[in-house]
Amino acid sequence: MFKYIVKRILLAVVTIWAVATLTFFLMNLVPGGPFLSEKAISPQAQAALEAKYGLDKPMSQRYVNYMMGALHGDFGDSLKQRGRTVMSIISMKFPVSARVGGISVLVALILGIPLGSIAALKRGKPADSIISVIATCGIAVPSFVICTVLMYFVGVKLGLLPTMGLESAKHYVMPVIALSFYPTAYIMRLMRSSMLDVLGQDYMRTARAKGLAGGKILFKHALRNAILPVVTYVGPMLAYTITGSFVVEKIFVIPGLGGEFIKAINGRDYTLIMGTTIFLATLVIVMNVVVDIVYKLVDPRIKLK
Repeated sequence: MFKYIVKRILLAVVTIWAVATLTFFLMNLVPGGPFLSEKAISPQAQAALEAKYGLDKPMSQRYVNYMMGALHGDFGDSLKQRGRTVMSIISMKFPVSARVGGISVLVALILGIPLGSIAALKRGKPADSIISVIATCGIAVPSFVICTVLMYFVGVKLGLLPTMGLESAKHYVMPVIALSFYPTAYIMRLMRSSMLDVLGQDYMRTARAKGLAGGKILFKHALRNAILPVVTYVGPMLAYTITGSFVVEKIFVIPGLGGEFIKAINGRDYTLIMGTTIFLATLVIVMNVVVDIVYKLVDPRIKLK
């Protein structure tokens, strides 16, 4: 187990380095520059700005400097938000996205796992049909459509909930619904298919033959084996969701990391793009490592090599 964890950590470090390297060169190979949108900027002023941020140096030297700084958690200064570092922007915006995303993940797990399990237990019955329709709609309908529908009917027409910002608990309702709808539907589908497979195993037929109640069979005997696909999905889903959904944050004017990432792309803020990309990639990779370890805790039969 210890050797496996060390191996996974080393592999994660190599993967993060590869992502950082690829992101750096892709950003610097894109035509144009971060200062071309500046109004009435002279060539001398542009050259001074490039010298200030080290963009006048050879790409190989910039790469080495950037990677050395990234090793110490320094992703440099934002090229568009003058006087602010990339880490200060991430540390200020990420908690906002994490709150919304964390609540959305909890909602998805609390609803998706039981509903998917019930759909499997009630296979072919009205409850299964209703849950399957909801799951299909949740996977098929894009998040921006859900946001628009919620904002128009619940926010504007009925006036039940605010449509912008995060000033109170009511402001979280619509963003959380929009963010959690897809993962809830996907978890329901995963749980249903996995649970159907588990319910067909010999030990489950034995439990039913002993006269155990359906709920006890479902949640005590079958859930632990059926939940493994959900564990696989939750790792990267958690990292992506708490980092911030770009569309949802943009529509509901949430001051999170997703909105900053979109602004950085539009403004060609190379350092902020690279910093947020590496930050997101690190979260996803770390979550995958954690999921692999949790596998062993959920199902002791799994051998980690």
